[in-house]
Amino acid sequence: MRDAREIILKPIISEKSYDLIELNKYTFKVDRKATKPQIRQAIEEIFNVEVEKVNTQNYKGKFKRQGVKSQGYRSDWKKAIVSLKAGHKIEIFEGAT
Repeated sequence: MRDAREIILKPIISEKSYDLIELNKYTFKVDRKATKPQIRQAIEEIFNVEVEKVNTQNYKGKFKRQGVKSQGYRSDWKKAIVSLKAGHKIEIFEGAT
């Protein structure tokens, strides 16, 4: 089994994700190959909380250009929105609410 910190890459900090914190939902950038059960287990292991539900979204990399000759695509990535059971919080987002 893979390490939990290889699955959860980083939290996503944005206005929309801060609004979801009030609903006890937290947003993370995760490994593209990670499944919902793997994400659930990783969050529970890292933050010592109980996960109620996991929703995922896949994003295709955007086309980017720098000047005329240099162009390419950003990497594809995956986002997970994790709903926690009532009474559980993730401490790294504590300053958000």
